[in-house]
Amino acid sequence: MAGGNVVHSLAGAGTNIVMMTPAPQSAQLVTIAPVPWIARLIGKAMALGYRLTGKSRYDNFRIERVQDMHFIVLPSVFNPKVPRTGDFLASLLDSTRVRADTAVLDMGTGSGVCAVAAARLARRVVAVDINAQAVRCAGINALLNEVQAKIDVRQGDLFTAVPGERFDLILFNPPFLRGAPSDDRDRAWRASDVAERFAAGLGTHLKPGGCAWVLLSSFGDGDHFVREFYKHRLQVAVLAERRFVNERLTILKVSPHAH
Repeated sequence: MAGGNVVHSLAGAGTNIVMMTPAPQSAQLVTIAPVPWIARLIGKAMALGYRLTGKSRYDNFRIERVQDMHFIVLPSVFNPKVPRTGDFLASLLDSTRVRADTAVLDMGTGSGVCAVAAARLARRVVAVDINAQAVRCAGINALLNEVQAKIDVRQGDLFTAVPGERFDLILFNPPFLRGAPSDDRDRAWRASDVAERFAAGLGTHLKPGGCAWVLLSSFGDGDHFVREFYKHRLQVAVLAERRFVNERLTILKVSPHAH
């Protein structure tokens, strides 16, 4: 996935299942199951098809529609529509989960898709990304969707951008792959220690009763994130799952244990 015009093998794949799953019992550990080898093979064939048809040119300027919102996607910025991860996470943001008094942190905001969706409902949103181009992109999309008064876009590495601040809801669509990123765009896919640092800092940035929604993929090592959450004594439950032909996306609800 690193470098070049490589597109996520999920891009364009049709969804065959959307499943909402209740939280597991405390003794039941959450795991992110890998997809079967045949599904991975299908994914590789699909990725080759995207390259041959030109759909793999991920670094082009694009305009995408997510639900009823429009987003400009600048080169090097994670596209919320092509892999469909941003689209999936944003789709869960509704008035039953995000109240008018909610403070939201959108970590790794990318194009700002989740920040914009949350700002339509919440009191305030802080959107953070390490990529300066993504920060510019999210700011543009806040203006485009007329929610700029509610969104504070900042550049920074994880929680360094929000020192001492706490939130009711933290959204995170993290890099799935482990390793050193080759460039700014690759930071959206690959990181060396994001799981460890996010899990370590999460508890001190949540308000009482707050939680994080973390989107993980069978395409990467989702279980590594889960292990880090348990290591820091965080509660983990499956909030939602979406299955594609060649990949399973899982949104986890992560929160501190009640005292």
